[in-house]
This record gives sequence, structure tokens and C-alpha cells, in this order.
Amino acid sequence: MVRVNVLNDALNAICNAEKRGYRQVMIRPSSKVIIKFLKVMMKHGYIGEFEIIDDHRACKIVVHLNGRLNKCGVISPRFDVDLRSIEKWSTNLLPSRQFGYLVLTTSAGIMDHEEAKRKKTGGKILGFFY
Repeated sequence: MVRVNVLNDALNAICNAEKRGYRQVMIRPSSKVIIKFLKVMMKHGYIGEFEIIDDHRACKIVVHLNGRLNKCGVISPRFDVDLRSIEKWSTNLLPSRQFGYLVLTTSAGIMDHEEAKRKKTGGKILGFFY
């Protein structure tokens, strides 16, 4: 079977392991987008640390979970999001204004929607977590 969306597979594995109450989960294969997405999640405290295991193929990532994540997902296709429509997307995808983040890929890198508002930049939407 061919993997269509590696980021989707990774976030589904994290979400399922979180629902089962596991303390850690292994994700394979790895990609730069997955690593940057996990860094955003770790920055906001939704996951613990993660370690990249180089097996001279596509790498593996071991993510330590802390039980704070409720749901995470990928938005496919990667829709264009300008500065004015970030608020519309966040109300459609997130349960509340107080918590949860959209992850955007912009010309300034992969970041959450609040940082994109501060930098006044739009981009393409990758996914969400809360």
C-alpha cells in the first residue's frame, strides 16, 4: 500500500495513542514537515519531547505523550489562508477561542496561527491540534 499523506498518518498515530493512554508512540517514516509540526506542538506543551532515530532509511520518531492532547488532524488539500481568513478557519476548526492552534506553512516557516497573525503573514494550512 502506498502512503499518500505521511503527516496524516503521523498525527493519526499520535491521536490514537493518546486516546489509548500510551506514554509514547513511534512514528515512521519521518519528514521535515512532521518534525516542524511536532516542534510547534511541543512549544505549546501538547506533547513532551521527541527523539529522532536515524536508521539510514526514512528515520523514526519516538514521541513522549503527556495526556494533554484531545485531537489533532490534517487539512487536505492545503488551502490558502490569508491574514483576514485565519479567524474564519480557527472558528471552524477549533472548539474555543481560548485553546487550540492551527498550523500554517508560510514563507517565514511553519508556525501556529497566532504567530502568523503577529508576523502579519498568511500561507497554507497544514493542520490543527487542541
